[in-house]
Amino acid sequence: MLQRPLESGQYTSRIFAEACRSAGVRRSMSAVGSSADNALAESFNATFKRATLQGRKSWPTERKARLDAFRWLNRYNTRRRHSHLGQRSPIAFEDAFYRTPTTLARTA
Repeated sequence: MLQRPLESGQYTSRIFAEACRSAGVRRSMSAVGSSADNALAESFNATFKRATLQGRKSWPTERKARLDAFRWLNRYNTRRRHSHLGQRSPIAFEDAFYRTPTTLARTA
């Protein structure tokens, strides 16, 4: 049985769209050539590259590279304060935002 070919772009492909839909993810894409949707990701990637690649051309092993990336991401999410989040780390912001009550509500 022949299958229909996928669309050319990986983020616009039918398979990717179905995977997003089944995961409950809403895709957001602007017009071709617009960087509006990409600005946050590009800013994060630039920060990540600046922090992990400064003065470095390589790592001795893949494991060491992965550990360095993990350490930076852990620090970024748990300790690095973000002005947009009220000088809180992403974890502290989400903990405050999604705080669940510690006591049960009274019943009638």
